[in-house]
Amino acid sequence: MGLIAFLVMGLIAGFIARWLMPGADPMGWVGTMVLGVVGSFVGGTLLALLITGNVDLSATGLLGSILGAVIVLWAWRQWGGRRVTV
Repeated sequence: MGLIAFLVMGLIAGFIARWLMPGADPMGWVGTMVLGVVGSFVGGTLLALLITGNVDLSATGLLGSILGAVIVLWAWRQWGGRRVTV
C-alpha cells in the first residue's frame, strides 16, 4: 500500500507543479506522476543537503515534492524538453 500512496502523492505533486508553471508540456498523467516522484527525490535530497549538509537520496513530503517537481520541470524546459516560440 505504501508504493501506491507514494505514486498517488507523486501524481498530486506533479499536477500542482504543472499548475504552478503553466505551459504546454507533452506529458500525460503517467509523465505527471513521474515528474512528481522524481521531484520528491530532488526535494528530499535538497532538504537533506540544507539541513544535514550531506547529500542523501531520499523522498520527502508533499511540499518538498512540489518544490522538487517545479525544479525538475524548470530544468526539463531549459534542456529542451519543450521548445518555446515567441
